Amino acid sequence: VGAIDAHLGGVGAGVKPGRLVKIMGTSTCDIMIGDASTPDILGVSGIVPGSVVPGFQGIEAGQAAVGDLFGWFASKVSGREHHELEAEGASLPAGGSGLLALDWNNGSRNVLLDPRVSGLFVGQTLHTTAAEMYRSLLEATAFGARKIIERIAEYGVKIEEIVVCGGIAEKSPLTMQIYADVCKRPMKLSGSAQTCALGAAIMGSVVGGAHSDVPAAIEAMTRVQALQYVPNPASLAAYDRLYELYSDLHDAFGRTERTPDLHGLMKELIAIREQARAG
Repeated sequence: VGAIDAHLGGVGAGVKPGRLVKIMGTSTCDIMIGDASTPDILGVSGIVPGSVVPGFQGIEAGQAAVGDLFGWFASKVSGREHHELEAEGASLPAGGSGLLALDWNNGSRNVLLDPRVSGLFVGQTLHTTAAEMYRSLLEATAFGARKIIERIAEYGVKIEEIVVCGGIAEKSPLTMQIYADVCKRPMKLSGSAQTCALGAAIMGSVVGGAHSDVPAAIEAMTRVQALQYVPNPASLAAYDRLYELYSDLHDAFGRTERTPDLHGLMKELIAIREQARAG
């Protein structure tokens, strides 16, 4: 019997109750498991019994463009390499670009469940650099990730820790630090760089009788690295302000039932930028 790659990636990263696994590549998948009392969560697309680990409710959410979004900007817009943009972007403080983006270039998988929405930049000037725009896209995906985390928690599902895996988690320290700062949670790195393959091996070990069940196999065969990205206190206030503005953009452009007042948004971005650059 086959399985979904992201679900096995969650298994290979050690998914268990209270642990959210973020599989970060061209898109992202957020995987959790819960007991039979797990509620339906508005805006979370996949809650299926036994879909991730037998005997548990599988919870799957995610974002439709993450690595693909960064790749689009690097290759199609800036014509520069990721490592160049990341190095320059890392020199900027939180809020220092004066930009805010919506990360919907491939639609919104969760929480809007709307493939028709599209991306957006706010705050560009004639002085805006490619690295500033690139970093604002990293930040936008982190704001989108926080939306999902808050929606899951809003329905009473406890998120005690976050474990990240996949190409972005392995290759982009800047992205992972931004995620830790925006989400205000440590981002722990999976012990395996190939969690989907490890997840398949874990399932095979249970079928072959090496372990009594999937949770026992996960406990025996997975680990989390000592390396983790912890929130930087110096970035939290700026990112909280930007997240409020992102939430207003999110609802103004993504919903019909709520129309936030955006008249002060550009000036607030300027104020955040000036404060960030002043140190």
